[in-house]
Amino acid sequence: MTRWLDEHEQTTWRTYLRMQSRLQAELHRRLQADSGLSLSDFDVLVALTDRPDERCRVLELATLLEWEKSRLSHHLSRMQKRGLITREECDDDGRGNIVVLTAEGRDAIERSAPGHVETVRELVFDALPAGDVDALARVSAAVLGRLGERGVSG
Repeated sequence: MTRWLDEHEQTTWRTYLRMQSRLQAELHRRLQADSGLSLSDFDVLVALTDRPDERCRVLELATLLEWEKSRLSHHLSRMQKRGLITREECDDDGRGNIVVLTAEGRDAIERSAPGHVETVRELVFDALPAGDVDALARVSAAVLGRLGERGVSG
C-alpha cells in the first residue's frame, strides 16, 4: 500500500525542492558572474585542492563527486581546454588517467572561493539561527545515511 505524503509533508517536500533548485541556480549564477567558473568547475577544483598532491584518478574523482564517468569525462575535457586541469596517464598500470590541477586552476579556485563562501554564508547560514544549522546538519546526515544504506549513489 502506498504511504502518501500528508499535506504538511507534501508542502515541506515541495518547498525543499524549490529551495534546492533556486539555491543551486543562484550559486551557479553568482559564481559564473564573479569568476567565470561553473559550480561543476568549482566542485572539481575543490576536490583536487583537497588532495595533498592536487591530483586524482578519474574514477576516484567520479566517485568523490558522485558523477557518472561520461559526465566527468566531458566536463574534464572542457576544463582542460581552459587550462584549469591536465590529464596524465597513470604510471602504475597504464590504464586510466590522473587529473592534475594546473597553476591556472589553482589561481581560479583561490580567486573564486572567497566570493563563493560569502554567497553560501549570505544565502544559507545568515538566514539560520545556530539551532537550525545543527538541525540542517542532522537532517542532511540522516538522509545521506539512508541513501548509503540502500546503496543509492548520485
